[in-house]
Amino acid sequence: MKKFLLLPLLMITCLCFAQDAKEIIGKPVKIGKLLVAQYDFQNRMDWVYARAACAKLGKGWRLPTIDELYYLSLNKYRIGNFANDAYWSSSEDGNYAWSQIIMIGKEYSLNVGNRFKQGKYENYCVRAVKSL
Repeated sequence: MKKFLLLPLLMITCLCFAQDAKEIIGKPVKIGKLLVAQYDFQNRMDWVYARAACAKLGKGWRLPTIDELYYLSLNKYRIGNFANDAYWSSSEDGNYAWSQIIMIGKEYSLNVGNRFKQGKYENYCVRAVKSL
């Protein structure tokens, strides 16, 4: 009898502690032909985990391409909630993936648009997007 009670208890516990996509991404913002998550993922992550985390949000959610990430940086004030940090894109080149620095504020104007290839094992910020 105790075994039968354990399973429902475990299921309820999992549901209570699981985060849904809306908690992670907030209210998506429409920018051009993209829906952009209102928030970054809470933790920085490596490229492989970042791709998987975006896919887990549901149908169509993904990392932005490097060109889309540049577009997001141009619209960073309309989207909001960016960290002064590097962000992963889905664009890859062998063992490397493209990232971009997105900075907020005038003191960071020289860094806007900086793109670079980095090893996929590095931990960077992640912002999910979805095509409309």
